[in-house]
Amino acid sequence: MSESIQSRLEALGITLPEAPEPAANYVPFVQSGNLVFVSGQISNGPDGLIKGRLGEDMDAEAGYAAARRCGLSLIAQLQAACGGDLERLVRVVKLGGFVNSAGGFTDQPKVINGCSDLMVEVFGDKGRHARAAVGVPALPLGVAVEIEGIFEIA
Repeated sequence: MSESIQSRLEALGITLPEAPEPAANYVPFVQSGNLVFVSGQISNGPDGLIKGRLGEDMDAEAGYAAARRCGLSLIAQLQAACGGDLERLVRVVKLGGFVNSAGGFTDQPKVINGCSDLMVEVFGDKGRHARAAVGVPALPLGVAVEIEGIFEIA
C-alpha cells in the first residue's frame, strides 16, 4: 500500500478511539522483540459496551459490527505501542476472537470477520492474518465480542 495508514484511515472515515485502559490486573499490550501482543479488546461503541449473546438477542450482522469496534480498539492499542506511528506495522500476525454465543450458534467466523475485514481495509495486505474464532457461553461484563491480536512491528 503506497498511501500512509493515517491517510487510509481518513479516506475510510475512521477515527480511532482512545486506547482503552485495562479493566483488571494486566497491561494493554506487551512488546517482545518485534511482536506486540495486544490484550483482548471488548466490544465497546460510542454509546458504551455492546452487550448480547449471538443467536439469542443478537444476530451475526450486529456481532460483525461489535467485532469491528473491537478491531478499532486493537488498532488504537497498536498505535500506542508504536509511539503513535502506525507506519511501524509490518504485519497483523494473528487475531483470536471470542464470541458470546447461545447454544447452537455456529457463525462465529462471520462475526469475527468484522475485525478481520477492518484489518485488511486499513492495512491492505499487511492486514491479512491467521485467526481463531471461538464461541463461549459468556464474556466479561456481558459483552458480545472480545478479540486479542498479535502484530509484528519494525
